[in-house]
Amino acid sequence: MNILVCDDDHAIVDAIEIYLSQEGYTVLKAYDGQEAIEMLKEHEVHLLLLDIMMPRLDGIRATMKIREMSSVPIIFLSAKSEDVDKILGLNIGADDYITKPFNPLELTARVKSLLRRYTQLGAIAGKPTSFRIGGLCVDDERKEVTVDGEPVKLTPIEYRILLLLVQNPGRVFSISQIYERIWNEEAMSGDNTVAVHIRHIREKIEINPRDPRYLKVVWGVGYKIEKQ
Repeated sequence: MNILVCDDDHAIVDAIEIYLSQEGYTVLKAYDGQEAIEMLKEHEVHLLLLDIMMPRLDGIRATMKIREMSSVPIIFLSAKSEDVDKILGLNIGADDYITKPFNPLELTARVKSLLRRYTQLGAIAGKPTSFRIGGLCVDDERKEVTVDGEPVKLTPIEYRILLLLVQNPGRVFSISQIYERIWNEEAMSGDNTVAVHIRHIREKIEINPRDPRYLKVVWGVGYKIEKQ
């Protein structure tokens, strides 16, 4: 699989290349957001590691442009540890976030986990591959989402959350249950990662996100896709 690493610090890019190459991945390299976009147009990329603070085109603006043309999984790399940066990254389409300096083992583990989730969506044979709730349709074979016949573009994490909910209409999932199923790790108290993704999904599938037709909150319990 091809992983694109984009950071203006050449030493960091070279170090990540060593770590990921040892795991059998092919590493493509870019040094600002514009280069990353050009590489995505020219090469098949299965995952993008993207720094936030870069010259010419930073990671935030680059992600906004990338999400207009691709749903490639994105992990942000940043020296900033404040929650606001994490939330901003998730809001504009990132799937995960790791703070520099990072542990090489943690980095490779997160890469493997995100790639596994992305490539195994709908891989279980014999299960339904298309789910319809009213005008909302999720075609898991094609990895396509439509609302009233209009296509909706979701990030891989958003898609997986929505798929979990439409596969279980009417069932309420707590924030911890969603996090543990999607990220395959124990949820941390106070983490609002799931809520950010839920809000982003609503903005894409609901006519009025404040009065949702499909994705409902059960206050104090969690979220569900309403049976219709």
